[in-house]
Amino acid sequence: MFALCRNLLILFCLASVNGLVLAEHTVLLHGKTGLVKIEPNGDVSWRMDWGGIHDIHQLDNGLLLTREGRTGVVEINPATKKVVWRYDSAKANGNEGKPVEVHAFERLENGLTMIAESGIARIIEVDRQGVIQHSIPLVVDNPSTHSDTRLVRSTSQGTYLVAHEADGKVREYDRASGEVIWEYEVPMFGKAPKPGHGPEAYGNRLFAALRLESGNTLIATGNGHGVIEVTPEKKVVWQIQQDDLEGIRLAWVTTLEVLPENRIVIGNCHAGPGQPLLVELDRESKKVLWTLDGHQSFGNNVSNSLLVDMVGQSLR
Repeated sequence: MFALCRNLLILFCLASVNGLVLAEHTVLLHGKTGLVKIEPNGDVSWRMDWGGIHDIHQLDNGLLLTREGRTGVVEINPATKKVVWRYDSAKANGNEGKPVEVHAFERLENGLTMIAESGIARIIEVDRQGVIQHSIPLVVDNPSTHSDTRLVRSTSQGTYLVAHEADGKVREYDRASGEVIWEYEVPMFGKAPKPGHGPEAYGNRLFAALRLESGNTLIATGNGHGVIEVTPEKKVVWQIQQDDLEGIRLAWVTTLEVLPENRIVIGNCHAGPGQPLLVELDRESKKVLWTLDGHQSFGNNVSNSLLVDMVGQSLR
């Protein structure tokens, strides 16, 4: 533990690069030791035995909303480390015996919980009793229980942005009608697909999409090893590719977190030893402001994380 804290302290210390002040962040993530909370000084201040996750949120009341197994969504009280609410898509609302996985969810402003059910190919909104209050069927070209969806996020325009991993497409659904009102296929940029999960693989199996204030959409391209920003007219106006950042090689780019002052944080999963799990950039200069390197401590499968200090200030 001392070595871990010492190494993380070096990575989290305050510094400056070309006049840009590096951030200190408190990070919640899932690694090979379970759910952990890492303080800016490098201390692991909280840990809970837990399985793998693809999504996590801290709610306004401080509870954590995350995944349990491949089909469950739970609220965890971090103080007691107890599950205080649970919904299991494998057992509820007609899904018994059907193939289903859950990779995305969100607590909505009206108190309902949005859950994206891959395999079943639908978005549901459930109340505290697990009763479905609204349902949207998903359009899928390549049905896959494991890969119909990755992250799904609501927008201020009353829509859902869905990262359809197996299709390589972002689809925007009108929340009221369920209609697809915008679709974008992540480009391959002239490259041939190559299977695998590491930096040598290639494809357009995207992980996340966020709607920016400008109306553009920011996309984490998964095994496309980068991030692109596209206009409503589907023009790429900004991007980061695999080897654009000095000393860093992007692999399966998962999460996006848009911070104040034109900064973003990128999740870099399956990147291997010596590569950071998280990278913070200044969008204008593309300078690296901060990284979290924890391969030895947390493993190679950190697919989602949360900047605890930025809750309520970031878009994610």
